[in-house]
Amino acid sequence: MITQLASPAELLCKLISIPSVSPMGRDVDGEIYLEHRLSDWLERYFSHLGADCERISVMPGRDNVLAYFDAGIDRPTVLWDVHQDTVPVDGMTIPPFTPKEHQGRIYGRGAADVKGSMASMLHAFARLFQERPRNAANVILSCSCDEEATAEGVRHLVAYWTGQRSASQRLVTAPTFAIVAEPTNLDVVVAHRGVLRFRVITNGHACHSSQTELGDNAIYTMATVVQRLAKIARELESSLTVHPRCGGARLSVGRIAGGTAVNIVPDHCEIEIDRRLIPGEEPEEIYRSLCQAFHDLGPRVSCMPPWLVSPALGDDHNASLASALLRAINEVAGKHEAIGVPFCTNAAMISSTGVPTVVFGPGSIAQAHTVDEWIDVTQLNAAAEIYFRFVAEGAKTD
Repeated sequence: MITQLASPAELLCKLISIPSVSPMGRDVDGEIYLEHRLSDWLERYFSHLGADCERISVMPGRDNVLAYFDAGIDRPTVLWDVHQDTVPVDGMTIPPFTPKEHQGRIYGRGAADVKGSMASMLHAFARLFQERPRNAANVILSCSCDEEATAEGVRHLVAYWTGQRSASQRLVTAPTFAIVAEPTNLDVVVAHRGVLRFRVITNGHACHSSQTELGDNAIYTMATVVQRLAKIARELESSLTVHPRCGGARLSVGRIAGGTAVNIVPDHCEIEIDRRLIPGEEPEEIYRSLCQAFHDLGPRVSCMPPWLVSPALGDDHNASLASALLRAINEVAGKHEAIGVPFCTNAAMISSTGVPTVVFGPGSIAQAHTVDEWIDVTQLNAAAEIYFRFVAEGAKTD
């Protein structure tokens, strides 16, 4: 029996103090990278509550941690998903892992994205064990890994109930609903863009720069590729094909690398493409159409398989869930609304399995990933009450 609950603010300060930085392609040597320290703490927290808990490996040092509140087999099951990892801390102007509370805000890496939501969920989850509401829904609290980079955590999560992986002993059937934690200012996100990321490589022939006629400059070929992508990007920005909640599709070339020395004609160049998808677009079709744009350049241009594919979240199957959650929100925090956003979350992958899914949490995306990341304590407390109230009252939808 839990006799005293830690407040959301206390929980958030503890979570911030445990580094769980996503390497995002970097060398992982050091004390701040990967989620294993936070997963250790979460296991202890759930054990203290008396909750059934599973820790399932996704990659070395990176696990999904699942905890269960059982209300009854005749009740709906709500999945709460919140990611453990944060972005790196380069350039931060505050101590990233020394939380500070000042004038109603808590500062530190992950405060907004998304340890604030995790603290609110952990508090609400503990209340379920303390109060045992008579009409409560079942709850699965999923603390997933690797959201910020390649989304392998949620990819593994949905595989537990779709039969692609049997790693979970308990999550073998789909939940009834899902709420994914991200900073939404207590609004309910019912639609958002998806993302497709892949590399394009151009190959040439190296030679001494004093005899360029003997070589084939891979950067020059890439210049043609980039010009075509820029044209596609401009067309997307001016397109009339938009989603009413999250706007139109977008494309950006975010990284380029090539050559070895200024006096060597380069035989290799590489770019990374970020294509933002809107509901209704199929990632595979978009990938094929982009690769086709370079087909006439021949074997000198290669499109690598995507390393990140996450569909967009559409609002065609989650209206009842959003309405029910908004009732709880409006009772606690006043008038809020269903919205669309341009960024991507784990919700789309969960929704793609047929589970009605929305995104909800305290804090603003404007503070996510910033050099002085913070969250408002009032929103932190409100979110904890909303998460609890929604499931304590049975997660009833229209």
